[in-house]
Amino acid sequence: MTAHERDVFINCPFDRKYRTLLRALIFAVHDCGFRVRSALEIEDSGEVRVQKIIRIIGESPFAIHDISRIEVDPHSHLPRFNMPLELGLFLGAKAFGDATNQAKRCIVLDSDQYRYQKFCSDIAGQDIRAHGGKPTVAIETIRNWLSTSGAAQGTVIPSGSVIAARYRRYRVALPYWCRRLQLDQQRLTFGDDVTLVVAWLQENPWKPTTA
Repeated sequence: MTAHERDVFINCPFDRKYRTLLRALIFAVHDCGFRVRSALEIEDSGEVRVQKIIRIIGESPFAIHDISRIEVDPHSHLPRFNMPLELGLFLGAKAFGDATNQAKRCIVLDSDQYRYQKFCSDIAGQDIRAHGGKPTVAIETIRNWLSTSGAAQGTVIPSGSVIAARYRRYRVALPYWCRRLQLDQQRLTFGDDVTLVVAWLQENPWKPTTA
């Protein structure tokens, strides 16, 4: 397995309102045996943001694109286009890249399954899945998608309901783990969230079986 064979790029909102869903996605990806990638993983003022995103997309065979937050911003009165832009970059890499990039796979999430038809009908035919803003639904959706990936071939991943139950256990244990790692639970960064998930999973692994 190469260094990036199980990397999953997450393209989603980064605001506090979405944080609960993002944490559920991080947990699901890692509990399935993959690794999350994000533009938030490295703070580097010397790297242009879009170039960082392009680099991470290039390194990631898989991507999760959540386009559920394209609503008009209450302050600017303009829609947010970051998520559709990053989805377009990923699809462009898949369509026009080399053989490795053409093998990329992604899943598109939205709050409602057919809502995208009102603002981005060109993505009809993509694998659109609705999570309804519910972390347990998002976890099961991501588990089912990753379980069919070539990288997971030969490995039996627990059902989404099992991973969702493990996520609830993790959330209950989170205050303890924040104290143990000396992290302020109210000020966790993306990197902190990944560190906490990885640490918990190392002490609470499920034992994968081979088919």
